[in-house]
Amino acid sequence: MFHVVIPSRHDALRLPGKPLLMIADKPLIQWVWEAARSSGAASVTIATDDERIRQAATRFGAACVMTSPTHASGTDRTAEVVKVLGLGAADAVVNLQGDEPLMPASVIAAVASALTPGIDMATAVAPIGSLTEFLDPNCVKALRALNGLALYFSRAPVPWPRDGLTDDGRPAVFQGAWRHVGIYGYRVRSLLEFAAWSPTCLEATERLEQLRALEHGMRVHLVTLGEAPPAGVDTPEDLRRVRELITRRA
Repeated sequence: MFHVVIPSRHDALRLPGKPLLMIADKPLIQWVWEAARSSGAASVTIATDDERIRQAATRFGAACVMTSPTHASGTDRTAEVVKVLGLGAADAVVNLQGDEPLMPASVIAAVASALTPGIDMATAVAPIGSLTEFLDPNCVKALRALNGLALYFSRAPVPWPRDGLTDDGRPAVFQGAWRHVGIYGYRVRSLLEFAAWSPTCLEATERLEQLRALEHGMRVHLVTLGEAPPAGVDTPEDLRRVRELITRRA
């Protein structure tokens, strides 16, 4: 059994009002909620600090918790919600970002299932598909141990192919590279510990929150996917792409 929390902010810098923008006949946040509902979760809760999102969630039947407007991240918002819901320390919770309308329900369930005994946190990775992707700092790379645990996350092109460089010193190959997929599962006790810690040095350097867990010694399991799910919505171009995909699926 697991629970899903969907953090949702109204005032995104690149696309204000994003959760309430329409995709086909539904607001974006409703598509995310429906994906979570299809995953087999025991409960799905939208977490927001915006009354407009709460009202929209109420209209389409979603549970919603109003959270503090001072949270620095969706993880902090999720931590507040598990306290409000009274979830137990050993319960599993998935933090599904509120701008992921095309996240497959199967991926949500797989991340939750990876929270086996001894695992503090789970997330997902998919194979890097191109050299351009490998070199892109906006594509977060993950290094994975043979037992499935995360070794490191970086914006840099890792693992660095020392014997696979061009004459100008640039990588020519990217075998063994994984792209991080931004969905997280936690044991409640681990989530609350994580949220209580201050940002760490590596986290601040790479601007990657998940490095805080590794720096504190948490065991983070990486679920391997055959391919990355469709990207979420950050920009007007993303919104047009998702609208087109959903229209073609209809």
